[in-house]
Amino acid sequence: MTTINDKTIAISDDIQGTELPFELTVNHFDKATYLDAPLKIRYGGFGSDAAAHPHHPNQFYALTDRGPNADFDGDFGAGKRFLSPEFTPKIGLFELKPDGQIIKIKEILLKDKNGQPISGLPNPKALGGTNEVAYDASGCAMTMNPDLPFDDVSNPLKTDLNGLDPEGLAALDDGSFWVSDEYGPHVVHFDAEGVEIERINPFAADARNTVQVGSKTLLLPPEFAHRRANRGMEALTITPDQSTLVGVLESAMDHPDKMARQSSLARIVAINLMTGKIAQYLYRLNRAKNVTSGIEAISNHEFYVIEHDRKPPLQEPSAQKHIYKIDIAQATDITDIAEFSNSGNHQQVSQDTSLGVLIDNQTLEQFTGEDDSRWQALDDLGLIPVAKTLAVDVIAALDYPHDKLEGLWLRQDGTLGLLNDDDFGITDITLPDGRIALEQKYLDQDKTITDSNRLYLVNPML
Repeated sequence: MTTINDKTIAISDDIQGTELPFELTVNHFDKATYLDAPLKIRYGGFGSDAAAHPHHPNQFYALTDRGPNADFDGDFGAGKRFLSPEFTPKIGLFELKPDGQIIKIKEILLKDKNGQPISGLPNPKALGGTNEVAYDASGCAMTMNPDLPFDDVSNPLKTDLNGLDPEGLAALDDGSFWVSDEYGPHVVHFDAEGVEIERINPFAADARNTVQVGSKTLLLPPEFAHRRANRGMEALTITPDQSTLVGVLESAMDHPDKMARQSSLARIVAINLMTGKIAQYLYRLNRAKNVTSGIEAISNHEFYVIEHDRKPPLQEPSAQKHIYKIDIAQATDITDIAEFSNSGNHQQVSQDTSLGVLIDNQTLEQFTGEDDSRWQALDDLGLIPVAKTLAVDVIAALDYPHDKLEGLWLRQDGTLGLLNDDDFGITDITLPDGRIALEQKYLDQDKTITDSNRLYLVNPML
């Protein structure tokens, strides 16, 4: 990184919990199932990830997800109610001022290759769809032509081939961005104006996969297509030499089915854009219900990773928000594992073209999900996960009240900026009759402090 005539603003108490700018929109949604109060949607929503500006030490980029939405089970099954289906995911550029205030310098709308703004609606099933049905604010299923009734052939349920649910952000020295998402998962390269340049996903039939090294078209490992709905590639970074994208799946995949969700395995992928090498590593969560939600490169082999339990600290005293320092140098790249038999444990290790590494014909998620102690068996087989050490216990270090710690800004002085995902200031609740409703997202039990995107600074060296 190159500093231009200014220094990194030091940590001070005045900065902790500073709100990012937002616009407040009040909607009642009369036909929808909500509590008897208008919803105050906060746009914003810049909390899915963060990245340092490569040249200005007090500026950072922040990413939105697919827009304000809520779980919903309607006439066509489980899905999401999109309160603003026209919402375009975006990147914001922000600056931290010496007085602790944050200003928004600009927004960059994400666009397709033709320069048209994309949406946050689900993809077609064959190219990244997660079987989430898109419903509008009133609970009606959205169709490709809203003026005609649903027809499975002539007017099917609405999808968006270019729709993204962005979660990971890497800002490059040349002004462009790579963004990872929770649908495909897709890893998409955007220029400085937010126009798609190229992408990488697990679908060989997707003609948009145009990243080539020599004669090789780069694809994500095919097993990544088994990511869970709303649990895709939650974090993304690029190494300091700008050669390698490194992304992390949020939690265990449905690999090959939902029973694998009992596993504490999250996968890391490293994509070398210079050599075309795709490496894959194993990350062991502290518990199966935890998630990863951010990654930042320290060097070409060391990274900070956010791991947390999604619990609100003010309501749940046992909540965990941790930042770990990991090292992939001694971890096993499982893409290089050849088929072999372990005579001592009578286990057969093999590679499947669509499922990846198998142990006795079980995926790694199945194998570890049935018994968490089998991580030792992975070690015995030479499948070594990344080494991890606790760098920051965020709740112990800060007055941090949020459930979702997702944005990680590695500053030039080595300190970390932390951003929470505020879900646009709204949250799901379950009514006594089982229906899903929405209300404001509050930080405290008294419902006096509404959640919003806030910045916190912490020194992992202390």
